[in-house]
Amino acid sequence: MDSQKKYPRTFSFEFFPPRTPEAQLSLRETINQLAQLKPKFLSVTFGAGGSTREGTYETVKQILALKQNAAPHISCMGTTRPEVRALLDAYRQLGIRHLVALRGDLPKNAPQTGDFRYASDLVAFIRDATGDEFIIDVAAYPEFHPEAPCPEADIRAFVTKVKAGANSAITQYFFNIDAYWRFVDECEAMRVDVPIVPGIMPITNFKQLARFSDTCGAEIPRWIRKRLEGYGNDLDSIRAFGLDVTTDLCDKLLDGGAPGLHFYTLNRAGPTCTVWERLGL
Repeated sequence: MDSQKKYPRTFSFEFFPPRTPEAQLSLRETINQLAQLKPKFLSVTFGAGGSTREGTYETVKQILALKQNAAPHISCMGTTRPEVRALLDAYRQLGIRHLVALRGDLPKNAPQTGDFRYASDLVAFIRDATGDEFIIDVAAYPEFHPEAPCPEADIRAFVTKVKAGANSAITQYFFNIDAYWRFVDECEAMRVDVPIVPGIMPITNFKQLARFSDTCGAEIPRWIRKRLEGYGNDLDSIRAFGLDVTTDLCDKLLDGGAPGLHFYTLNRAGPTCTVWERLGL
């Protein structure tokens, strides 16, 4: 963990593009609340196969209008080189200098499309096209990508993204803190020296969390899963227990030297604000 302790702590929040006028108003209120915590940036997801590309751009403009730094996601899936060039030009004109480059998820029942197969290809293309104009974040998987053939292959894929030009990484959310420590140690052994910021998913809805986790490969430890299952439909107890677990995880990460936290907000301010207050940030 020594490599991570030298980096200044950064805190950031992630949103997805709203699909209705009501959701847009709600997101505006959420951003205004979280802006009071002075995050380094707010990231905006891209959607499978670029399905929310226009929504991402509009949400980025909304964030900028609220005087916050925005970091839009760009995904490989369904994206061509001319489209990425156009996006980069559009973001330049907005004054954006921070991107999150991802492979992205395939749309269901659809073949792989686009000009980029891996996130490392996208990172290399952005670097070739723009030099050092953008800060580029990439994804990291402490519990390993669900499609990786083995842990070693997943680590090598991450190293390739960094060597292609990534400045830093944001992890998939996790609840097994040892997985994060081990991942960082393995990256250090391979001479990777970039900030690897833990992704945090506040626990407020067990069914939703279980569905997300089954898809992305994030393990819910048995003791947490059993506790959450035991609460049944008692949403208040699920929320209270979940926020205790999330706060404890964040506290241990920061004490251990993690270079900050990246919250997956699901477009809600309340859970993140509660954890933030409990941590004394």
